[in-house]
Amino acid sequence: MQLRYSFRMYPNGSQRAALARVFGCARVVYNDALRARETARAEGAPFPKTGDLSKLLITEAKKTAERGWLGEVSAVVLQQSLRDLDTAYRNFFDGLKGKRPRMGAPRFKSRKDNRQAVRFTANARWKITPGGDLSLPKIGDVRVKWSRSLPSTPSTVTVVKDAAGRYFCSFVVETEPDEMLPPAVSEVGIDLGLGHFAVLSDGTKIDAPRFLRRAEKKLKKAQRALSGKEKGSSNRNKARLKVARTHAQATDARREFLHQLSTKIIRENQAVAVEDLAVKGLARTRLAKSIHDAGWSAFLAMLEYKAARYGRTLVRIGRFEPTSQVCSACGVKDGPKPLHVRVWTCGACGAVLDRDINAAVNVAKAAGLAVSACRAQVRPVPVPAQRGEAGTHRDGQTAVVGIPNL
Repeated sequence: MQLRYSFRMYPNGSQRAALARVFGCARVVYNDALRARETARAEGAPFPKTGDLSKLLITEAKKTAERGWLGEVSAVVLQQSLRDLDTAYRNFFDGLKGKRPRMGAPRFKSRKDNRQAVRFTANARWKITPGGDLSLPKIGDVRVKWSRSLPSTPSTVTVVKDAAGRYFCSFVVETEPDEMLPPAVSEVGIDLGLGHFAVLSDGTKIDAPRFLRRAEKKLKKAQRALSGKEKGSSNRNKARLKVARTHAQATDARREFLHQLSTKIIRENQAVAVEDLAVKGLARTRLAKSIHDAGWSAFLAMLEYKAARYGRTLVRIGRFEPTSQVCSACGVKDGPKPLHVRVWTCGACGAVLDRDINAAVNVAKAAGLAVSACRAQVRPVPVPAQRGEAGTHRDGQTAVVGIPNL
């Protein structure tokens, strides 16, 4: 199995300038190759091959005054830029053929893009120095903060600059098969939501952190400051970085939460059942902001690769399974219920069910996991009467108490 490890880099002033030059050269070669292919398509000419583009746009271009500065960076980075374009075209055509989800056609890159990235292969002769620095050709030894050791020797490294101005080095490595966890006894179903991020079939409820919602006040202040700055000025760039850093803090906190929770669930359970949610469709509703803030897709992806890595079983059930309509105790379908109904009573067996826990148990049962439905029941609790149902009027006359329909 291949896994990606990412570490924070701290280049100095000259190294940041060299990296900016590398990003720019790779972007120019990519755009030149994309322009050549689009021109050939418009003219009905044959599709230019990568080898021909490499000779024309890199080898020959270095000899001209217009593109002579391409020789200031490693040629491997420029070759990889052409391979990235090939991959973009391949993904686009495979999407048209139905071999993968549809993607847009390759687009031109801009120096104002939020994310800049280049890749160094083994031919570039990059290395990790004995002192722990990352030695890159024509850039130097860049300081790296290693949070963990790599399980194997990587062959390539990708250097990334994000919107917040931070630098990262990313490695794709092969994992060893000796990372299998010892077998566990328990199995669990998970129901994802917005009120609680996740509810497990054993009755555990994990609150939704709502990282973006918590950062909204700070983000609003930063965005208001950005809107008042003159375009193209240094102050506007500083204000833009503040907005990007605020978003990055929320993103990092969310990713850390998802990693910790997914690892805990995988370690403690032999099998995990989840619902195959249509997150893209839900993100088009009025709850889009909250759904993106929850990070359901990232969480399910983490569960999937961690289950494969540690020898666990992950089962996805159909998104149209009526998990909230079926009583987990007797199996009778009681029909759809409004979202504000969080506790309901089964008309067949009389069990009082928590909506979320009941759904989690049904998710596990639909996946064929051996879970008990007893924990889906909850004790009936006093329900506060609505304003129009009970109480004493201001004139002193006692109102008739109405019993809510559970």
